[in-house]
Amino acid sequence: MVEDAPQLPLTAHSPLRRIAGNMGRLLSGKAAAGIISLGSIAIAARILGVEQYGVLNLVHGFATLMGGTIAFSGFHGMVRYGAEALNRGAHTQFRNLVLLLALIELGMAAVAIALAMLLVPWVGASLGWSPQAIQFGGLYCFAILATVRATPQGLLQLAERFDLIGLHPVIMPLVRLAGALAILFMDGGLAAFLWVWLASAIAEGLSMWVLCWIGTRHLAIGADGRPTLKGTRRDNPGIVRFIATTNLDLTLRDIAPKATPLIIGWMLGPAAAGLYALVQRASAILIQPAQMLGEAAYPVVTRLLISGDNKAAGKAVRRSAIFATGIALLAAVIMCLFAGKVLVLLGGASFAGGASLLILVLLGRAMIAGMPTLSAALTAQGRPWISARANLTSNVGMLPILPLMIWWFGLNGAGVHGILQSLVLLSLLIWSYNQSRLAPSSGM
Repeated sequence: MVEDAPQLPLTAHSPLRRIAGNMGRLLSGKAAAGIISLGSIAIAARILGVEQYGVLNLVHGFATLMGGTIAFSGFHGMVRYGAEALNRGAHTQFRNLVLLLALIELGMAAVAIALAMLLVPWVGASLGWSPQAIQFGGLYCFAILATVRATPQGLLQLAERFDLIGLHPVIMPLVRLAGALAILFMDGGLAAFLWVWLASAIAEGLSMWVLCWIGTRHLAIGADGRPTLKGTRRDNPGIVRFIATTNLDLTLRDIAPKATPLIIGWMLGPAAAGLYALVQRASAILIQPAQMLGEAAYPVVTRLLISGDNKAAGKAVRRSAIFATGIALLAAVIMCLFAGKVLVLLGGASFAGGASLLILVLLGRAMIAGMPTLSAALTAQGRPWISARANLTSNVGMLPILPLMIWWFGLNGAGVHGILQSLVLLSLLIWSYNQSRLAPSSGM
C-alpha cells in the first residue's frame, strides 16, 4: 500500500460506456473460463458416467450450498461504504472498513467449514454417496474457501480493476482442466476428481486475494498506525443492517439453484443429479453474462447515486436490464434447437435423455437475465431488503414445491419449477423497481 491514495472521481465517460467497458473486461475472462471448463467437464463426465458424475457434483454442491448459506459476502458493503469513504478522503475509515469486512468473511467461512464437516456423514448417506465419497466429504468441506473472496472483489471494483476480476474466473477451470487431463492419462476415478475439484476450489478463493493485493495497492490508505475495528460502526452509519441484508439477499438468490441438485439426488438418486448438473452447466451461458452485467453496473450506479445523478443511474439500469434479457432470450432459442446434441457433446451418450430438461431450464434462466441488474440498482439505492424480499418469496418460498414438481413430472419437474420461480421473481423485481426512485413514472 502506498501513501496519499487518490479519491475515486467519476470518469468522463458516460455511465453506459463505463458499464460496457466493465462488462467487456469481465466477459473476456468468463468466455475463456467457459471454454476451458468444457474440457474438464467433458473429461469428467465421460470417465465417470452419469451416476458417479452425479456423486461428484453432489459432494461439490453440498460444500457450495453450505458456503453460500453460512459464509459471509462483504462485496456490496465494501463497494458502497468504501466508495463513500474514498470520495470523502477518509483514508483511515476506509482501511478500518476493509479490516472489518475481511475478518467477518474469514470468520464465517470457518464456521461454515466446521458445520459442513459435522453434517457430511448424514448428508452423504441421505443422498446416496458412495462410502469413498462420504469418507472424502469431510476434507472436501474446505472447498468452501472458494466462496471467501467477496471483500477483495469489492476492493478490485473500487479500484476499477475489472481486468483482474475478469482474469480470476480462468484460474479455477485451468486447475480443473490440468487435473482432468492428468486423470485421463493416469486412468483415475472419482477420488482423483474429488482431489482436483477441491484443489481448484481452494485456488479460486485464494487467487482473488492475491489479485486484490496486486491491483489495489494504490487504494492503500495514507494513515498512520495499524487498522482497527474501533469506531468502524460509528463511522459507517447503517453498515450492520446493510451488510446483513445484502448478504441475506445473495444467500436467498443462490439457495434454490444450490439446493435443487441435492433435492433431486435425494428423490431420484445420483444419476438424475448428474444429468441435472450437466444441464445447469450447459445453461450457465445465459445467466453468467447477466450476473456479470449486474456486477459491472453496481459500482457505476452507486457512484452516480452518491453524486446525485439519479436520472443517469435509472437510464443505465433500464437499458442494461433490457439488453441482458434480449441477448439471453436469443441465446436460449438457439440452444434449444440443439439441446440434445449439446448434452451428448458435453457428457457423452449417457446424458442423451436430458434435452427436454435443458430446454425448460434455458427458458427459465433467460426470463430473469435482467434481474441481477435490477437487484444491483435496488442495493445501490441502499434498499437491499427489497431484492432480498423478492428472492425470499421466489427462491425459498417456492422451494417446497420442487418435490411436488419432481413427483408429478419426474426430472423435468425441476425445469418446470425453475420457470415458475422465474415468473415470480420477474414480477416482484419489476414491480419493486418501478416503485423505486430510479424508475420513470411510466415504469419499465
